[in-house]
Amino acid sequence: MQPVSVWQWSLWGLLLCLLCSSCLGSPSPSTAPEKRARSQGLRFRLAGFPRKPFEGRVEIQQAGEWGTICDDDFTLEAAHVLCRELGFTEATGWTHSAKYGPGTGRIWLDNLSCRGTERSVTECASRGWGNSDCTHDEDAGVICKDERLPGFPDSNVIEVEHHLQVEEVRLRPAVGRGRRPLPVTEGLVEVRLPDGWSKVCDKGWSAHNSHVVCGMLGFPSEKRVNTAFYRPITKRKVKSKPRVGRGPIKRLLAQRQQHFFGLHGVTCVGTETHLSRCSLEFYRVNDTTRCPGGAPAVVSCVPGPVYATSNGQKKQQQSKPQGEARVRLKGGAHPGEGRVEVLKAGTWGTVCDRKWDLQAASVVCRELGFGSAREALSGARMGQGMGAIHLSEVRCSGQEPSLWKCPHKNITAEDCSHGQDAGVRCNMPYTGVETRIRLSGGRSRHEGRVEVQIGGPGPLRWGLICGDDWGTLEAMVVCRQLGLGYANHGLQETWYWDSGNTTEVVMSGVRCTGTELSLDQCAHHGTHIACKRTDTRFTAGVICSETASDLLLHSALVQETAYIEDRPLHMLYCAAEENCLARSARSANWPYGHRRLLRFSSQIHNLGRADFRPKAGRHSWVWHECHGHYHSMDIFTHYDILTPNGTKVAEGHKASFCLEDTECQEDVSKRYECANFGEQGITVGCWDLYRHDIDCQWIDITDVKPGNYILQVVINPNFEVAESDFTNNAMKCNCKYDGHRIWVHNCHIGDAFSEEANKRFERYPGQTSNQVI
Repeated sequence: MQPVSVWQWSLWGLLLCLLCSSCLGSPSPSTAPEKRARSQGLRFRLAGFPRKPFEGRVEIQQAGEWGTICDDDFTLEAAHVLCRELGFTEATGWTHSAKYGPGTGRIWLDNLSCRGTERSVTECASRGWGNSDCTHDEDAGVICKDERLPGFPDSNVIEVEHHLQVEEVRLRPAVGRGRRPLPVTEGLVEVRLPDGWSKVCDKGWSAHNSHVVCGMLGFPSEKRVNTAFYRPITKRKVKSKPRVGRGPIKRLLAQRQQHFFGLHGVTCVGTETHLSRCSLEFYRVNDTTRCPGGAPAVVSCVPGPVYATSNGQKKQQQSKPQGEARVRLKGGAHPGEGRVEVLKAGTWGTVCDRKWDLQAASVVCRELGFGSAREALSGARMGQGMGAIHLSEVRCSGQEPSLWKCPHKNITAEDCSHGQDAGVRCNMPYTGVETRIRLSGGRSRHEGRVEVQIGGPGPLRWGLICGDDWGTLEAMVVCRQLGLGYANHGLQETWYWDSGNTTEVVMSGVRCTGTELSLDQCAHHGTHIACKRTDTRFTAGVICSETASDLLLHSALVQETAYIEDRPLHMLYCAAEENCLARSARSANWPYGHRRLLRFSSQIHNLGRADFRPKAGRHSWVWHECHGHYHSMDIFTHYDILTPNGTKVAEGHKASFCLEDTECQEDVSKRYECANFGEQGITVGCWDLYRHDIDCQWIDITDVKPGNYILQVVINPNFEVAESDFTNNAMKCNCKYDGHRIWVHNCHIGDAFSEEANKRFERYPGQTSNQVI
């Protein structure tokens, strides 16, 4: 080894001085990205449970003490900065209300405000280090993209809590596993630990423990189980008289001799949303005696109405008192997720997300027949509602049978907005339906030609679906079954996707309502295949999306703007060309005479989570010379006058004259404008206004006799464009016509009233009037 001279050391010292911000031991840190957190004197980690390696409660070590961040004013921009501090490229989401469990120690940051471009969290605005008025029930968490920053040392990124965690729970049937239908409702409890699946010792096991396990597995409640059947059997009993069924008992005994216990001492209160939140103990690696005198814990769960499979389960559900639901979920891709809406005084309204947490969300989930809540969503994550906000600051213990039994605050219009609508994602039972269907040939896993698995005679095989009459409703079911969110398109031609080795068409005539859990619940031709176009190019395909639009008509504006006009025929040539008049107009004495029109304005809001875009591309839009614009949808709305028994006596339809953003909410910018052959659509948070004084914004009632009627407006009636919720696309009003004037009142979205209120509405139309026009 060569000696190093003093001169060489001096050169190195000079170079280090040039690279450092100070040569004299200044506390100013180095700005190297991978050392940023340590050089600032801060360390970051993700903590809490249950979680994956790239998500969790954010904890910061300042001055040697670990602490958390309050969720007040927390945004995705702040999550971006924190994820980069942790060594990830960006954030995909954030959580509030201590989703990953409350932390301990100091709350270091409150009212954290970041632009998202900061290199360090210290560059973000806040109330100052350690200055907070929060509790640990408000700890913020982040969900980072599972992609590492290049060169960021893993050892400095996530300092995980070094203790075992219950990651997942399942029920293993003791016997006849292959013969039992899914979902599995009874069996031995198994937990997945870092080193694999293990049994749970049943010593001290209680009904509260079973309640928590069933909730995690998607079931609302538990029932008593015959534990004697699962208990170890003495050799003397096994060697007694041979009897039928001894084979399964032998297999059961063999399983008992192989039990590996990983967990014991489980004690739950019953309100926990995850087994990890219960008091429990893990066996150590060197424990040789496990669960002495005990056996594996066994749980039997009661499925909700949606998942009841056996006749006994269905009878049990039917025997329960049936009343109208006072809570529902709207806007979700699956039955167990959505915006929470509650029924009050016969009208549905939303819940404000203030103090919304997993306990309140779990009460909703169990009330609706699902398990405990997986997520309590805030900030209108499932789209915005419209109308009243009935509840705020809901505080549940988790034991309440209904959300209405929880303490809450009645709300005023100034307290909350629909941008704060609460939502839930519930735990749902595993049914395995996604294994019977797949997509092939697409550019990503969210699109492709639909293939279904059919059985016998012989082995299971994959086949294609005839594309005849395939549409959005069928695509909704496929995307739901595969867990891919909402339908974007249902395609009848898939020639541009390679079908691989699957060429046989095995299903045709598929007709879905859009609410089914799997495609085999939809009507179809059965084993008889009837397909007009048998070539594989014309088989069904789908494109799924994680978000969808949701159109809603402003019903009050219809009521406020409705009036009658007698319009001369010579002013209706363009309207006749676009088929906006009743059939009798064809035989009228043109250009003399007039038509009687019921006119009104319609304001259509997009309250979903994706822009509403016409299905047809610009190349196929139709130019209409009369009105001087392109139609991107042939029929955008239906207008009908119905008798009380539903008979149609007059109708109108409106093409999408021009889908554009007329106005938007304060924080939303317009994106679509029809001028100069511009892009058409309705942005999330914007609305398209068709004024009462433009052509075809009417119903021709020239031939309608005086009487009581129902005015009905349906948006997107042919389901051309996918939405997260079609049940709110219809609006109804009572109207009374005396031959000269018309009274329009009680306008409401089709699903805004209770069932009883809707019955009264249809039974006594036009008997009261609150507006004369």
